[in-house]
Amino acid sequence: MAEKKKKSDEETGSAVGGGEGGAGTATARPKKSRGGAATKPAPKKDPPGLLPPWKVLLHNDDKNDYGHVIGTIVELTPLNKQEAELRTKEADKTGVALLLTTHKERAELYQDQFQSKGLTVSIEPAEEG
Repeated sequence: MAEKKKKSDEETGSAVGGGEGGAGTATARPKKSRGGAATKPAPKKDPPGLLPPWKVLLHNDDKNDYGHVIGTIVELTPLNKQEAELRTKEADKTGVALLLTTHKERAELYQDQFQSKGLTVSIEPAEEG
């Protein structure tokens, strides 16, 4: 029987292997690199650095009351009610107050969110140091 199997495999060009009655499994061998050169190591990447800081500034206006401003600050930022009250009073007295410092993308998001609530907020790069 084994001779018959061997002969039929040779005639059909199929791979010889596996067990009795089972088909053999062909496996591809990895290609050898030319010239005997070793594969290149991946280039080393430096870990990402900190993003430059940006200020989120609350501006005073005459159309929003304290309650709305404080509630919006508490809703949109990690500041608590007491901190929000201090920032609101500062903006009322001086015209502008620093709400927080973050990276540019988040600062832009805060600006959009505050503007959607009717508050005036600007962003600017913070001095690193």
